[in-house]
Amino acid sequence: MMAVLQRVSEARVVIDGQVAGEIGPGLLVLVCAERGDTEVQGDKLLAKLLKLRIFSDETGKMNHSVQNLDCHGMVGGLLIVSQFTLAADTSSGNRPGFTGAAAPTEGRRLYDYFVAQARLAHPIVQTGQFGAAMKVHLVNDGPVTIPLCVPALPPSH
Repeated sequence: MMAVLQRVSEARVVIDGQVAGEIGPGLLVLVCAERGDTEVQGDKLLAKLLKLRIFSDETGKMNHSVQNLDCHGMVGGLLIVSQFTLAADTSSGNRPGFTGAAAPTEGRRLYDYFVAQARLAHPIVQTGQFGAAMKVHLVNDGPVTIPLCVPALPPSH
């Protein structure tokens, strides 16, 4: 499973002119399930992004996680958006291939699982809509953009 995290001062997802999800300071999480991924990869990815220290402390050093944005214990939001195009293969030709992404049914199942686990672990979670045409608006803070990848386990023989 992979994600691109963007530290934001605000972000929202708009679908058909309506705001589907919106946060203030926190993380925009673009997430993609890959072929062979299971809940294990989702759990590891979530644990990592919740603890990743990419928010500045009072000295400007990246020392706080989304769970503790400042020394007063403020919690940041998560805006989780499905993004199968993260699995793009651009190694040949000019049109990316997406065979590395999980099949749509499995991708939706893993995305829904990831969101459910995020809601159990974190108080502020908003989402887009799996498979929808979305407009994502964000103010990238920094800018700080971090790729995360938790590869699927190789099949056992």
